[in-house]
Amino acid sequence: MTSSSDRSPAVDVLSTRTYEIRTYGCQMNVHDSERLAGLLEDAGYVRAPEDSDSEADVVVFNTCAVRENADNKLYGNLGHLAPKKASRPGMQIAVGGCLAQKDRDTIVKRAPWVDVVFGTHNIGKLPVLLERARVQEEAQVEIAESLEAFPSTLPTRRESAYAAWVSISVGCNNTCTFCIVPALRGKEKDRRPGDILAEIEALVAEGVSEVTLLGQNVNAYGSDIGDREAFSKLLRACGTIDGLERVRFTSPHPRDFTDDVIAAMAETPNVMPQLHMPLQSGSDPVLKAMRRSYRQERFLGIIEKVRAAIPHAAISTDIIVGFPGETEEDFQQTLHVVREARFAQAFTFQYSKRPGTPAADMDGQIPKKVVQERYERLVALQEEISWEENKKQVGRTLELMVAEGEGRKDDTTHRLSGRAPDNRLVHFTKPGQEVRPGDVVTVEVTYAAPHHLLAEGPALGVRRTRAGDAWEKRAAEKAAKPAGVLLGLPKVGVPEPLPAVTGGCAVD
Repeated sequence: MTSSSDRSPAVDVLSTRTYEIRTYGCQMNVHDSERLAGLLEDAGYVRAPEDSDSEADVVVFNTCAVRENADNKLYGNLGHLAPKKASRPGMQIAVGGCLAQKDRDTIVKRAPWVDVVFGTHNIGKLPVLLERARVQEEAQVEIAESLEAFPSTLPTRRESAYAAWVSISVGCNNTCTFCIVPALRGKEKDRRPGDILAEIEALVAEGVSEVTLLGQNVNAYGSDIGDREAFSKLLRACGTIDGLERVRFTSPHPRDFTDDVIAAMAETPNVMPQLHMPLQSGSDPVLKAMRRSYRQERFLGIIEKVRAAIPHAAISTDIIVGFPGETEEDFQQTLHVVREARFAQAFTFQYSKRPGTPAADMDGQIPKKVVQERYERLVALQEEISWEENKKQVGRTLELMVAEGEGRKDDTTHRLSGRAPDNRLVHFTKPGQEVRPGDVVTVEVTYAAPHHLLAEGPALGVRRTRAGDAWEKRAAEKAAKPAGVLLGLPKVGVPEPLPAVTGGCAVD
């Protein structure tokens, strides 16, 4: 935890400075941004109003480095801010995250108007670095080479009242040739089980009813503390927490997905029947070139075991098309796995070079036209399967946790939206009684589309929850107070729908 000397002095209330955080990349970055917001508010900053046309006094970029054009996107945004910063004395710009860890001094050389550069291991230093840059009137670049403190010890401004990310580990011990994450996030470091459970219990006490256990390779949890069954034990322990209704996790790795985890999922009622299992490729030669330590048979075996133990489980995945050396036969093997596994959803990506990874220098880089054509075939197949799998949900009665902001057309359709236990998105007819985010509504599915379900009839039941009470309380506080009031540590929050942010470092 950062010491008191590492915190900026609180900003005078008469000259309160506003902040904005722009987040790119994976779930890790999303959760890190919650911590950055908590740190800034702990130091006296206030979140800038979302509907304001003017820039915040402090703009923080929490960056991703896994895409080939990640730096172009960053420098384009920084260039856009340069004239605004020049016209606003006192405005500050900070760049953190994976790209900052990777590029270090390059950022200040290319964008000398940046005030602070910090890395993935020292996000707790942001307030003091901003203050130091202001006082010394020069850029502050501080990149730690290893984790200074587990991030969950930092203040956190969580984004919702009914669901929360809970980090159980950081870093990764894998050496996938397409991934730069281990170089930027470091080796895996596990939290103590007692600390994790204490955080979850505190969240539940505040009204949270759903948590998502988060790790770079979440089911490898225990390798750092010498217990190969630590993750399954953690899932079972979550099942003993009164008031915790839903438990999810992301992202696991097939290599570490063991039978005890499947048993824990099946036997722990509040662990949801949903699994995100990254495939990346269905071809054994390509998996070998990727340094993925499983093969097609092993992957499909896991899917078969999960379906046997949890028949209604919804399984999603990540797939990379056009990895160097991929032949048409290799690609056909990927299509074969997609047909066999029948994923509810697949996040598909065209391979792009990650600078600094072994794959970027491999022979056999696939022409863009070929990659695009294969990608379109894969997407068409998965769309067909997703629709067929969703049609199987028609007629089922589901309990939905009402979600906030997930149905973009809800206002015009007079519907609300929620997540089923298997994480499928369901739009449902608004009940006659008040329903709040975090409450639970029982509905019957009447229609299926490839990416959502509809429940067009009247709700079969509405259950008001402590999570809904927490949302209502927060909404009242937000209306009564300025934006950005710090809610403490740990407090409530919501991850994006799983797996909402993919293609970044959480993709294993």
